[in-house]
Amino acid sequence: MKTKTIFLLSICLCTIIGCKKDNILKLPITYHQGFGPLQSSGGGSITLYNDDEINPWKKTFLEVSGIPENWTNAKVGDINSDIYQYVYQNYHSGHISKQWYNDLKQMWNWEPDTLNLSKKPLKCRAAFAIGIDSLGNDMVVVDSNNNYDFSDDKPFIPIEYNSNLDWDSLAKNEAINVTFERQLKNAKTEFEVPIIITTLNQDYYLYCNFAQYGTAKLENQLIFIQSGGFNDSSYKNAGITIDQGLNGEKVDSQNLVYNNEYLEIGNDLYKNLGVNRNKDFLLLEKVDLSKNQIDKNLGVKKGKDFPPSGKTDSTKNQIQSSQIGFKALDFSGIQFKKQNTISLASLEGKYVLLDFWATWCGPCIHEIPNLKTLYDKTDKSKFEIIGIVGDSPLSSLEQLTNKYGINWPQIVSDNSNKIKEKYGIVAYPTTFLINPEGKIIAKNLRGKELETKIDSLMNKASR
Repeated sequence: MKTKTIFLLSICLCTIIGCKKDNILKLPITYHQGFGPLQSSGGGSITLYNDDEINPWKKTFLEVSGIPENWTNAKVGDINSDIYQYVYQNYHSGHISKQWYNDLKQMWNWEPDTLNLSKKPLKCRAAFAIGIDSLGNDMVVVDSNNNYDFSDDKPFIPIEYNSNLDWDSLAKNEAINVTFERQLKNAKTEFEVPIIITTLNQDYYLYCNFAQYGTAKLENQLIFIQSGGFNDSSYKNAGITIDQGLNGEKVDSQNLVYNNEYLEIGNDLYKNLGVNRNKDFLLLEKVDLSKNQIDKNLGVKKGKDFPPSGKTDSTKNQIQSSQIGFKALDFSGIQFKKQNTISLASLEGKYVLLDFWATWCGPCIHEIPNLKTLYDKTDKSKFEIIGIVGDSPLSSLEQLTNKYGINWPQIVSDNSNKIKEKYGIVAYPTTFLINPEGKIIAKNLRGKELETKIDSLMNKASR
């Protein structure tokens, strides 16, 4: 009886404070509708099916019925709640090729978690259709109950996207509750999540927001969890924060702590190890702030002021991470075409913009003229741009370099230097602005915002 009582008590304590193994904490997650204190990114794009014979996804298209008979120009696509589960199950079902599967793993820097993904097909997608009704309205219908039949779903006019949308109000009043399937404790389970469909009305470009967030508790501290900018519900790249926003302001996604970055709670640091969606745990690793552990596990550069005093501000000056306020992750690579080695350490003393981009990325190419104007006018002894090119053929990089007169150094992120992987890049373009001491001071600045920031820093540096 005594043994049973102790066992039950240990279960209760594990539930209340999170299960621990060494410094690893497993914090149970509770899910909520809406956005909470977190800012919506505007949603991820959802695309229509393309019947091109060489489309590697073609065998995965959903077959649906019930599109309204009075619609013209009707087209079908799907909304994906978990792209990783979708790829994994379709590879094992033979619906995508081994070559495409391996290409995706490389592009996404993804090693499938075979213990938490299902080979058996799950309804991780829901179909949608667009068309023009008899009154000439652009319409959308979503297969909300995921029965592959639109006849029991209500068509609607999508919301026109603009930067002033009240996402909280939309989540309450305009969201559609859509049923998906996922794996929970190794069993198939249904779940429902509100989604919001918006359009830019440019070639009927649609966006989808998953209006759901999670919370976990570390002792008395509430932690908010976002899945991929509210673009899905996989929680594969979970952004977390303890910030609840001030005066109704939302927490910007750039200020969230993503996988393998560090969350500061009081005088402690916790590494975000991500979400185990199968078990519904947030995994945190408490950082041992002692000299030996930091030196061994975090790859720091030790200075004469090391070890830190125990305060996180001092420790953050030593830890390398891809987040604002921390030392940038060091790297070295061969400069494209010139074959000399460039390292981040060699650029200390300058402001450095790391620009992660790809040659097939439209927004990246659109930004090149802005970067060239900025680079040509700025003092190279105080400022440098380093382009980090990922997932791109060398031939296309050379073509774009010549076409746009790119005259700042380019490094190809490859299997030898793994710069893209070190920085956890999952989307292009991604930028990091680093100060002369090697600390990241801003992320994802572009266009006029970037130019204004650099001009301000250069003016201060000239005083």
